[in-house]
Amino acid sequence: MHSNNIIQVTAENFQQVILQGSEQKLVIVDFWADWCEPCKQLMPILEKLAAEYANQVILAKINCDEQQHLAAQFGIRSLPTVAFFKDGQAIDGFAGVESEAAIRNRITQHIPSIDDELFAQAQQAVVEQDYSQAFTLAKQALDLNPNNIDAKLIVADAACELGRIEHTKELLNQIKLADQNHYYQSIQAKLHLAEQAADSPELRELEQQLQQQPDNHQLRLEFAAKLFAAQRIEEALDNVFAVLIADLHFANAKQQALDMLNSLPNGDPLAAQYRRRLYSMLY
Repeated sequence: MHSNNIIQVTAENFQQVILQGSEQKLVIVDFWADWCEPCKQLMPILEKLAAEYANQVILAKINCDEQQHLAAQFGIRSLPTVAFFKDGQAIDGFAGVESEAAIRNRITQHIPSIDDELFAQAQQAVVEQDYSQAFTLAKQALDLNPNNIDAKLIVADAACELGRIEHTKELLNQIKLADQNHYYQSIQAKLHLAEQAADSPELRELEQQLQQQPDNHQLRLEFAAKLFAAQRIEEALDNVFAVLIADLHFANAKQQALDMLNSLPNGDPLAAQYRRRLYSMLY
């Protein structure tokens, strides 16, 4: 079994594979020889794990008969010996044969978990101001690890930027006093500004007109569009759905509902909730 993350190491590529390679991934160095029976027991286990963690691990094999100077450089006294490298440094290792479970345990201690990776990607999306992507990634990280307060704050931040004011409040209310850091405070400030921006004279005027003409579907769709533009997403959807309940085929109400739902980020619970409502009305 050979995949492109399983590499035979020589004096020529040693620096590139082990020292530079370990800056990106966990490098597992397997010191072995042809005459060594325990090495032959161990190698398939290491190869299987290397294939399983292909994105996070490199398996570097050093044949100690052919690369005696490398074995001497590492001070190898018995075979098999396995060393784990990260950022150019040996951080772990063992001599002899260990079980697959024991080696897997060593690997998982030294590589980021999936929720950590998703969180790092979500942070990057915030930096790039791609809040839809940030919301989706941080929400996935949060689903994997509900205790990840930092992921919850990114979801809240992205929700606020995407106009999900109620959802932002809900998330911020779940943050305990001890975790209310600077990021939390900045989201709170953003939330207050968003709430102010969402209350325009034009919206209030439309709302008054609707109170006088509650059955004017065209006016309600116009009001919904303005609410959506002011990022009052849930109220906008409620108004479009009020029209759909009264008359499923009125003007472009169905299309307006779909456009609103399609603009929400993947993983947004609001989108899922209203999609279910729409499908149950249509089918």
